[in-house]
Amino acid sequence: MLVSYKWLQDYVDLTGVTAEELAEKITRSGIEVDGVEQLSNGVKGVVVGHVLECEKHPEADKLNKCLVDVGEEEPVQIICGAPNVGKGQKVAVAKVGAVLPGNFKIKKAKLRGEVSNGMICSLQELGIEGKLVAKEFADGIYNFPPETEVGADALQLLNLDDEVLELDLTPNRADALSMLGVAYETAAILGREVKLPELAGATSSEKAADYVSVKIEAEQDNPLYTAKVIKNVKIGPSPLWLQTRLMSAGIRPHNNVVDITNYILLEYGQPLHAFDYDRFGSKEVVIRHAHEGEKITTLDDVERTLTKDQLVITNGNVPVALAGVMGGADSEVSNDTTTILLESAYFTGPSIRATSKHHGLRSEASSRYEKGVDPNRVRPAAERAAQLIAELAGGEVLSGRVEADHLTVEPAVISISLEKINRVLGTNITEEEVLQIFARLQFHATVEAGIFTVTVPTRRGDIKIEEDLVEEVARLYGYDNLPKTLPKGSATAGGLTSLQEKRRTAKGFLEGAGLYQALTYSLTSEEKAQHFAIESREPVKLAMPMSEERSRLRLSIIPQLLESISYNVARQHDSIALYEIGSVFLSQGENVQPEEREHIAGALTGLWVDNAWQGEKKPVDFYVVKGILEGLFEKLDIASHIEWRAAQLDSMHPGRTAEILFDGEVIGFAGQVHPTVQKELDLKNTYVFEVKASPLFNTQLLELKYTPIPKFPSISRDIALVVDKGVTAGTLTNIIKDAGGRLLKSVHVFDLYEGEKMEAGKKSIAFSLTYIDPEKTLTDEEVVRAHDKVLAAVKDKAGAELRG
Repeated sequence: MLVSYKWLQDYVDLTGVTAEELAEKITRSGIEVDGVEQLSNGVKGVVVGHVLECEKHPEADKLNKCLVDVGEEEPVQIICGAPNVGKGQKVAVAKVGAVLPGNFKIKKAKLRGEVSNGMICSLQELGIEGKLVAKEFADGIYNFPPETEVGADALQLLNLDDEVLELDLTPNRADALSMLGVAYETAAILGREVKLPELAGATSSEKAADYVSVKIEAEQDNPLYTAKVIKNVKIGPSPLWLQTRLMSAGIRPHNNVVDITNYILLEYGQPLHAFDYDRFGSKEVVIRHAHEGEKITTLDDVERTLTKDQLVITNGNVPVALAGVMGGADSEVSNDTTTILLESAYFTGPSIRATSKHHGLRSEASSRYEKGVDPNRVRPAAERAAQLIAELAGGEVLSGRVEADHLTVEPAVISISLEKINRVLGTNITEEEVLQIFARLQFHATVEAGIFTVTVPTRRGDIKIEEDLVEEVARLYGYDNLPKTLPKGSATAGGLTSLQEKRRTAKGFLEGAGLYQALTYSLTSEEKAQHFAIESREPVKLAMPMSEERSRLRLSIIPQLLESISYNVARQHDSIALYEIGSVFLSQGENVQPEEREHIAGALTGLWVDNAWQGEKKPVDFYVVKGILEGLFEKLDIASHIEWRAAQLDSMHPGRTAEILFDGEVIGFAGQVHPTVQKELDLKNTYVFEVKASPLFNTQLLELKYTPIPKFPSISRDIALVVDKGVTAGTLTNIIKDAGGRLLKSVHVFDLYEGEKMEAGKKSIAFSLTYIDPEKTLTDEEVVRAHDKVLAAVKDKAGAELRG
C-alpha cells in the first residue's frame, strides 16, 4: 500500500510529525513501512511555462523552436523535440540551472545552430514512471490546464513535493488498504482525531429506482449490491490534483469517472465499478453464478470462458462484468458516455479469489475483496463517488439508490479481563490506560469489575478473539515499553557442545580445502547398500520403500557421493570435490532399531590445481586426499593418534588404497575407486575417503600445554634407506621415532626411488631428521650417538641399509 503523506493530512493532523518520523511510529506499532520515497528527490528549478510561439527548427525536421514565457521579464527560446508541443500550451520547463532526476543539470546549449535556454519536460523526465502517465501524454510533454499560473512551481502542482510511505501489510490488516484505514491507524498512534470526508450533495428529483432494478440470485457470495445512477455526465480529464494523487498511489489516470472510482477505492478501500448505462443492455441488474462455458470479453479485450462457480454481473441475459475482478468491454465508460450506472457491492473473499486465480486476473479491486472489505463502507463509498462525479464531471445524481440487501452485519463484541492483559504482557497497565487505548482505536469499550467489553467496528475484521485485543493494547502501549525479564528456573548457558564445535570445525576445514558440502539420500538400493562399507552388516530394509532404488538404509556415504559426481560429470563439470558429514545405519537384528553412526566422507575427481596463466595443472591423486585428511586430523588435534596402512578393499583400487587407524583400530579408508567401478559410472580417476566421526569428535584431548620457542639451533641429517618394496614409509618412520629418543624433533619423507639402478625388489626411501636439545646447544658427538641408534634400529627391525 502506497500512502501519500500530503493526502493523509486531509484526514489526520500531522503537524509536528515528518514522514520519516511517522514511518518509524507506524513500524513500531506493528505495520512495517518498507521505506519513504521523496518524489522530487534532488529535482529543482522546474516551473510552469507558456508556449507563446512554436515553429519547426530550420535545420532539423524533428525539433521545434519555441518561445516560452517562464514568468520572468523576457520569454526564453527553448528547442524541444516532443511531437505534441504546440503554441498556447502550459508546460513544465526546467530552466537553466535546474536539476532533473539522476543529477542531470540543465545548461544553456546550442542545438543545430539554435540556442536553447532550458528544457520542456515530459512527466517521465521529472521522475514519474511511464506506466503511470496518462496515455495522451505518454509519448510527449505534459500539458497543464489552461488556467495554470505561469512561473508557478511545477513540482508542487504535480504533487512531486510529496513523500510516499510504502506499507508492507500482512493479510490480516486489510483495513489499512485504504487511506481512511491508514488514517484511523495514524490517529490512534498519535492520539489525534480522524476527519472523515463530508457526504453532502444535491440530487435530482428523478429517482434511480425508475431507471434500474437489482436482483441477487447468489446471495451467499454477494449479500449486498447497491446501484446509483448519474445523468448528464461529461467525460474528460480529471483535475490535476486527482491525477497526481492516483499517480502517487501507483495508478494511471484515465478519465474523470474512472479516476473517481479508483480514488474511492484508495480512499475507502471499497471497489466500485462504473457502467455506461446506455450500453448496459437493460434496466435490470442480476447477480448470479455464470453458466458453464458462458463467455465474456473483459476490459482488457480478452474473451474469457466462465465456469459455473464464478460470480458475474449481468443485465438479466448476458454477463457484463466479472464480479469484483474486472468489468466487461461492452459496457465500458467511453468518451461519449452520458449516463453512469455506479456499482458498489459486498462480495465474499473466497469467491473473488477463485475467479481471479482461475483467469489470472489480479486487480486492486480483487485484492481488497479477497482480504475482506468493510461492509459498512459499501453505501458511503457510493455516495462519495456520486458526489465527486457531480462535482468533477458535471453529473446529475438521481435521488436514492437501488439495492438488494441480504447482509446481516454485527460488530464483534469481545470481553477480556484486565488481569489477562497484564498477565500476557507482563505489565501493570491500569484500567484507565486500557480504556484510553481503546478510545484511540475508536473501539467502544466499557469496564465492570475488571472485565472490559469491547465493541469492535466492522472495519477491523481481524479482531475476533481476546488475544487480538491483547495485541492491540500491546502495540498502542508500545512494544518498547513492555518490561524485559529473564526466564525463571534453572537454565543452561548458551553455546555449542564440544561435538557441535568439532563438527563445525570439520566442515569449515573441508570447505576451506576446496570441497563442497553435499546432502545425499540415506536410502539406497540392495545392490549398492554394502559397497564401500567400513563395517559390513546386513542392510536394514524399509517396510514400505518408495522404490527398489531407495529400499535400504545405507552403510556407507560414498555410493551416494559417487552418484553426485557422476551426475555432475555428465553435465560437463569435470573437476568436482564433494564431502558429506552424515549418518549410516547398522542393523542390530530383527525388530531392533538400527544403530545410527556419523561418518565423514568425500569424493574427488578431475584437476585439483589448474592455473591456466602459469600452465600448471595437477590432477587429484591419493596424496591430495591423504593431505586433506591429515590436515583435518591436525585441525582436530588428533594427528598423533592416526596411523596409515596399505590395504586392499572391495570396490577400491588394489594398489592405491590405505586404511586409517585410530590408536590401532581401523576407523576408515582413503584411496582410488576401482577402475571397474569408475567405468560403470563413466568416471575418470576418482578418489574417495570415509572415516567414522565418533573417534574424531569425541576424543578427550589432553590439556593444552605450551612450550617455549627453542633458544638453541637444531641439526638436520638426511638418510636414504634401501629396503624391500613391502616395507612402508610409515613403518620406518615409527622405528626412527622410537630410536631417536628425546633429541629427535621431527621425521619427514622427502624422496622415493625405484628406478633401474635399484636392485630388483628393493626401493630407496629418503628421510630428513631434525635433532634439537631445548636446554643447550647440541654437539656433534651427541647427534652422532643418537643418529647411530636410529641407523642400527632400522637395520635390525626392517633390514634397511644406507644407500651409497
